[in-house]
Formats: sequence, structure tokens, C-alpha cells
Amino acid sequence: MILARGIGALLLAGSACPQLIPPAAPLPRTSKPPVVFINGHQNLCPSSFSDTFGVADQVLQSNGEVSLFFNTCSVPSTASIEDLGAAFAGFLAGLRYQDGQAVELVDVVVHSMGGLVLRSYLSGKQNSAGAFHPPGDTHVRKAVFLATPHFGTGLGSLADFTAQLKELASGSRFLFDLATWNQGTDDLRGVDAIAAIGDGGTGLAVMPGFDDGVVALSSASLGFYLPGRTRVLPFCHVDPGGLVGFTRLCPPDAHGIANITSASHPAAQIIQSFLNGTNQWMSVGAAAEDDPFLSVNGGLNVTARTAEDASLTLTSVTGAADRPAYSKELNIPSGDVAYTDLFPAGPLTLTAVSPALTVGDNRRTLAAGGTQVFTLKAGPSIARVLPAAPKVFPLSVAPEMFVAIYGTALSSQTAQAALPYPLDLGGTQVLINDSAIPLYYVAATQIDAVIPDTLSGLVKLTVRNSSGSHTVNLLVEAAVPAIFTLDASGSGAAAALSGVNHNVVSADNPLHAGDSVELFATGLGHLTPRGGLFYADQQPSVTIAGQDCAVTFAGRAPGFRGLDQINCIVPGGIGANPQAPVVIASGSRASNVATLAVR
Repeated sequence: MILARGIGALLLAGSACPQLIPPAAPLPRTSKPPVVFINGHQNLCPSSFSDTFGVADQVLQSNGEVSLFFNTCSVPSTASIEDLGAAFAGFLAGLRYQDGQAVELVDVVVHSMGGLVLRSYLSGKQNSAGAFHPPGDTHVRKAVFLATPHFGTGLGSLADFTAQLKELASGSRFLFDLATWNQGTDDLRGVDAIAAIGDGGTGLAVMPGFDDGVVALSSASLGFYLPGRTRVLPFCHVDPGGLVGFTRLCPPDAHGIANITSASHPAAQIIQSFLNGTNQWMSVGAAAEDDPFLSVNGGLNVTARTAEDASLTLTSVTGAADRPAYSKELNIPSGDVAYTDLFPAGPLTLTAVSPALTVGDNRRTLAAGGTQVFTLKAGPSIARVLPAAPKVFPLSVAPEMFVAIYGTALSSQTAQAALPYPLDLGGTQVLINDSAIPLYYVAATQIDAVIPDTLSGLVKLTVRNSSGSHTVNLLVEAAVPAIFTLDASGSGAAAALSGVNHNVVSADNPLHAGDSVELFATGLGHLTPRGGLFYADQQPSVTIAGQDCAVTFAGRAPGFRGLDQINCIVPGGIGANPQAPVVIASGSRASNVATLAVR
């Protein structure tokens, strides 16, 4: 990433740009969150806001939004992306309104490496490999990624003479760590996000129609985060000056995706629509799912580990697709991470060879639309740690939450525990920060347990059995409510009892205004005993059909650790609704949407 105008950079306020709030200046309050722009890697400093983002500040000003610029040139050129993420944390912490109050929430627009700066901040990425200290509150509401190389650029390895360029190279350990920091993935901490990516390169970087002159579509896609959040535009990474033009990576008449020239610029339309909560962005450009390349292909990032979870140095990694019959040897630039940008989606077999051993016959499925990360290993392998109630987003758990650990080879036998619950069940242990926790159920693909009530922040969860071990990071937040449903779908009828007759709420036993209802969930967080009951320290709220259901009790269901109960009074005005939506919220987290029959 040595391309003119930067493969990203942070916003810098200048006197020629009155729409920008100067650094350290107080912000006027508006009805919308301030918008922070972050640019990417800069070859030459200083760099201005307009160098990367054109008149984006003026466009947002017309919508009543205040713009700020965090400029990567404000940090020494020797800084790593982790250092930039830490500097961005300090930037956000210093924001103040004109009345002296701290700015609690911002939106962020990033270009190129600026997106990795944001992701590094959200995850709390440290300079040490595999080390993270995520902030308790991200203070970020929405994010728009413009041409961010989430899985790197092959051009980075051509000029890896700075820390940033080394980290930007496809297959770097930094990018792999960032992509796997939370349960083997990156959920962006639940920040509402979209990406606009370009296919306007000449194809010299990867393939015509598949890159923006610098970054492959599969690398820039947000497919690792959520489907339907990536739009493909006919733009290049930057305006074709400097090295981009000299090396003919983009046509001479091309335009950079982030250089906003007017409110009608496609990227400007996406930014305005998304930040203001409209759906217009969904009709700008093409969906990744409709792109001729992304709709049938994906990218791969692969590592291999021993059965005891030690990293392996890779000699070769081969991927073999079933249909069409296809085989490809992946690139291994860093020794322990293999990658490719273009591989047929669908079932495939991955084989990794190292000097120590060969890890073969790993049957996986590659999803189309982005890049997927795989860790090959024998022995136990953890895929996800989810609420035993339906899955919620983002990937967090809470103290005293009843969880299910999913994966492969987690146990050699199936066993159900009886009181007292053992620390070793069926020859399997689960440890959090090296301390074993009680187990309720174990099988080859699932383990049930309760998160201890003393945990917070990022912890290490390990499954260990006679065939080896596997460890993943697990983010523990104050509360992550999840409602149990009768059909276990997560969106059907809530597991609830009528306070009138103590029978299950159903179409035949509906609730009425003024009735008490007992909802069953998990994830209300830390509990405090009082009067023979355990009460949630963080009081949740409940809505039925959007109306407040006044909570009279929230805490542990008597006698059932990991099972929470909320009693609330059904509001009036709902009318007859056999499937009234019910949601639990606690702090910044909301549950899945279940239903209750109300008459």
C-alpha cells in the first residue's frame, strides 16, 4: 500500500474546510451523532481531509451532521496499526461538546487502512501477537467502510518496509489475529456497519472486475461480519495519480471511491443513507450477492495447529473444491498463515503440511461473498460459544449465562450430569482463564455450562479432553439477554407463564392487559441475593409490541442456576395479537425477538 493519496488516513481539520471541527475544539450539539472520518496509510505527510474524502464534510453539513478528522499523519510514521487504534481511542475520549459534556456516541467513515484502525480500536488489539484489551464501551454507533483491505492486499508485501505496510500485506499475522479475536471471528462489537468496495481496477492487482487496483473484492467485503452489508461500485481504490497511475493498476480516467465530489456521488449516497437510517443505500451499486465473482467465490485464510493447540509453521496448504473439481495451493507469505483471494464457494478439503506433521482431510464449506478464516487441527475444535437460548448478536456472553459450546471432537462420549455438577464430565473439561467450570452436558459437538459470575472483559475459554485442547477468546459483558422460545427457533413463542393461571402462554391461554407474565431467559448478568431470591444487578426492561411491560422482578429463576426470570405487567393498548413481539433490553444489549399471545 504505497499508493498516492493514501490507502487510508485519519481526518485533519483545516482552515479551508470550515465544515470540519478543528482538533481539540468543542463540538456543537446537533440532532445527529458527530461523524469521524479516518483515512488510511499515507506515503507523504502532511495530508488533509480533502486529499482523501473530497467534499464529504460539506455533504454531511447539509444534512446537519458535524464532521471530524482523525488523521493518520498525526501519529509518527513508525506507528503500527495497533498504535493508531490506541491513538484513536484517545481521540474519542477527548471529544467534548460546547457545554463541556463528553461526546458519548459517534458515527465513523473510514477509507482503506482507516478501517483496520477502527477494527483495531474496537477489539483493543495490542502490539503483541494475539493480545487484545477491548474497550468496555465502543462509543461507535455506525461505521461505513470504503475499500478497507480487511484481509490485506497483495501489494503490501511488495513494499513491507514499515510496520503498517507489513500488517497490510495479505496473509499477515496481524490481519489473521484481527479476524479471529472473538471466538475465531470479528463481529465489530455489534457496531452497525456497511462496506462500499470497488471493482474498477485494471486487473493487474488480482483480476479484471475483481479488484479496485489495490484490494480484491473478497478482501474488502464485510461478508465475515454479516450478509447483505457490502455494495460493489465501479471505482478504484484512489484517484489514479502517483503509483496507481504509474503502475496502471487503475485506468487513467478512473475515480477513487472515497473522493466525494458531490452529494450525488455513489459513496456519498451510501454514507448519507446509512447514517440517516434510510434504505436508499441498498439500491446504490450492486450487492456482493449479485456480483459475478463474489456470488460464486470467496477468499480463504488458513492456519494449522497441533492437537494441543500449538501453532504450526506451514510448508504448504492446498484447497480442493468438489464442484467444480478444482485444486489450488495457497500463498504463505508469513510462515503460519496461508491465503487466497479467489476460490470456488462450497464444500472443500483443506490440507496443511508443516515440518512437524500434516493436517489433512479437513472438510469445510466456504461461503460465497467474502473471506473466511479456518483453523485446521486434530482434537477438539471450538466453533462458537452461544447462549443456550437462541443466538444473539454480537458474539458476547454474560456472567451467570447458560451457554452451549459448539464444535467438533469436544468429547469422546455423551454424558449428562446430575447434582453436584462435575468439573470433568465424560473425560472433558472446560476451563476459563485456566480454571475449570462445572459441566451440565457433554457430547462430541456440544457442551453445556454456566459462565461464572466473577468474569468480565475478554477471557480465555479452553476445551480439553484426552485428544487435545483448543482455546478461544470469549467476550463477557455485563448483560446479554436472550429469550428462550418454545420451539427453540429464537423467533417463535417465548417460554413464558401466565401469572393468572401459571400455565404456558399460548393462543389458547393468552395474556390480557394488566396480567403478570413470567418470561424465561438467560444472560441478565451478575446477581445479588436478597430475601431468598437472586436479583439482577443491572435492571432490564421489557417491551411487548413496542410498549413498556413494567418489570416487577428480574433475576434467577428460583432453583435454576443459569436460567433467568422476568416478571412484568402486560401493558394496555396492544389489542388482540397472537404474535405480539417481546424484547428484553439491558444496558446497550437487546435480546432476540420472541412472541407472546395477547388478547
